[in-house]
Amino acid sequence: MAELKAIKLKYMDAQDVLAGKNLVVLPDALSDPRLDALSDAALTDTTSNPSGFALSESTPVSHQANMSFLAMNAAAQSATDPLTDEMVGNIDLQYYGPVGFGNDTHPQQLSVIIDTGSADLWIPVDCGDCANPQYEANASSTYTDTGNPFNVTYGSGNVGGTLAHDTISIGSLEIDKQYFGAVTHVSSDFNDDPISGLIGLGFSSIATSGEATFFENLIMQDKVSAPFFSVYLTRGKASGSMIILGGYDMSKAVGPLTWVPVISKTYWTVQFDGAVVEGKNVTGDLHAAIDTGTTLIYVSQAVASSIYANIPGAGPAANYDSNFFSFPCNSNPTISFLLGGHDFGLNMQDFNLGQDGDGSNNCIGGIVGMDDTFMEGFAIIGDEFLKSWYSVYDYSHGARVGFAPSINNAQ
Repeated sequence: MAELKAIKLKYMDAQDVLAGKNLVVLPDALSDPRLDALSDAALTDTTSNPSGFALSESTPVSHQANMSFLAMNAAAQSATDPLTDEMVGNIDLQYYGPVGFGNDTHPQQLSVIIDTGSADLWIPVDCGDCANPQYEANASSTYTDTGNPFNVTYGSGNVGGTLAHDTISIGSLEIDKQYFGAVTHVSSDFNDDPISGLIGLGFSSIATSGEATFFENLIMQDKVSAPFFSVYLTRGKASGSMIILGGYDMSKAVGPLTWVPVISKTYWTVQFDGAVVEGKNVTGDLHAAIDTGTTLIYVSQAVASSIYANIPGAGPAANYDSNFFSFPCNSNPTISFLLGGHDFGLNMQDFNLGQDGDGSNNCIGGIVGMDDTFMEGFAIIGDEFLKSWYSVYDYSHGARVGFAPSINNAQ
């Protein structure tokens, strides 16, 4: 219920965003066709890729210009950031990991949520109402506060402060003068979480700061070995999740990668063609945001109703508002989504959120309906789905998202 309320704030501008209104212009360097060569070279590295990625629609790395570009990028690296799964009951609520702030030999490490559904980085600095660890900016000789206001609303609440820049690092990857929000106010929602801030990994076209994201700067400064990052999310385990900047760990997948084109360089947006529920098709023609910073799956009330109509015994939840639906706890319905023309299954361990009240024989489903006008032509695909699919977010080949079957489903 709390996330449902917060999603309305996080995506309140989604219709304008997807219509291309009020966007920040992306740097040309992020569309450099030579990035294709970097991505292809990384994905065809058989030494680190024993399972084999499916390289559909990739461009052969054969042109001299591309080979020269690869040589220039030879010193680039990748970095793995371990993530912690915050669990509440049987729900994997959110995933967060350490990010380094400051130019010292030992930068200050603060825990931040990993969020592909936004594009700003922020942490508290001199924040009077913040309960979690803050950045001690006065300890960094390179910290600069621009004085420009910074205010943003997320799925978990809102924050406010000023725009600043300093050296930011994840593992061995480092960016000087990375812009971020130095927030002096956070809503109480954030004080309930074991995190200090958030790192947005969506496209900077939607950045409140108007500045490139940390990962985009890594690409543009030739510091990362490939123009993609990958995310593995555990199920019911506090440790073991990870994000890899510029690489992937195919030991976390049990099959090949399937690429889905990005259709809006704002969120990591892919085409949602519908769902298959108990073998029956539910039509859809939606823009779907792949969002690591959201727990559940959100569609319009009309689409949700159509999905649950194909699950025997399903209907409106008895103890929740009309956004939620329930289904018989002893059933095991099959549900999959059609993304970019490909079929991706949803694991029932993630779809089943638990009983609809004490002693109930019905359980709450993890596909939530929202106001048809608010969600018109739009869907939000969160961690409930991503726990079943090892995901890769690639700026090359016009931008694409890749999904490989997660090792979670083989355990």
